Amino acid sequence: MAVRCAILDDYQNVVLKVADWSKVKGDVEFQVFNEHLGSPDNVIKALQGFQIIVAMRERTGFPKAVIDALPDLKLLITTGMRNASIDTEAAKARGVTVCGTGSFGSPTSGIAIGLMLELTRHIGYENARLHAGDKWQITIGPDLEGMTLGVLGLGKLGTRTAQIAKAFGMKVIAWSQNLTPEKCEAAGVGYVGKEDLFRQSDFITIHIVLSARSRGLVGKSEIALMKPSAFLINTSRGPIIDEAALVAALRDKKIGGAGLDVFDVEPLPLDHPFRKMDNVVITPHLGYVSRQNYEIYFPDIVEDIRAFIDGKPVRVVK
Repeated sequence: MAVRCAILDDYQNVVLKVADWSKVKGDVEFQVFNEHLGSPDNVIKALQGFQIIVAMRERTGFPKAVIDALPDLKLLITTGMRNASIDTEAAKARGVTVCGTGSFGSPTSGIAIGLMLELTRHIGYENARLHAGDKWQITIGPDLEGMTLGVLGLGKLGTRTAQIAKAFGMKVIAWSQNLTPEKCEAAGVGYVGKEDLFRQSDFITIHIVLSARSRGLVGKSEIALMKPSAFLINTSRGPIIDEAALVAALRDKKIGGAGLDVFDVEPLPLDHPFRKMDNVVITPHLGYVSRQNYEIYFPDIVEDIRAFIDGKPVRVVK
């Protein structure tokens, strides 16, 4: 008898087209959820009776209360190998295997740079004007060359973003809680303290993992240190920034603006203030949504399912 598998949050309705699902045909019965399920109560209600659940990044969370309320769950798969919204200890205690997938490159870096370009050169805005019938340009945007980029977190994504910024002729400085001058020197960027990062930067781009230590790391006091002309870029996770403090700073024009690909609540509520502000560029969490990423994520998921059914699980998240 085939086991039931729920594939969650396939917003673009592409999951079944980017992998060879025939490799588990006959063993697995799939149900794809294109709409976000929403609250934990809705998740629990919708996913009863599924032995396998496929989660797309952190779009749907699986805390202990949800895992414990899904008695049939045996295999939980996440795209990527890290997912802060899954309580892996609760899963382990319940005997639920959690597996991940590979991923491609550093697609988030491109989104971070793209947000910076839109905030300065207004490419998308001017494109929309021309398509709407306007005659010619009305904006005058500053060039990135010569500006200072402050990188909050100099891991894989932060380093890649710094490299791209340097190619644009930007000066790059960095800080994070565990960053050392030696690592900055190896990456060819300047090492500064936290306050200096916020004071000196024309752009600040966030590339740290969301954790108890990083939640709210960019708050009212940090934003207050920024230049009135400076921009804040977040392609990591929404709760790293105190959202209320950022909304207030943007509303009162205390900073130049923000480029945001991530939010406290996703999908972003239709009545959210960010949707009405002309000094913020918002994108719907595009950072990891690249064709190359999907072409790794979903074949790996098929492999994860096949291996689990065969009693030899792979890419188990510890």
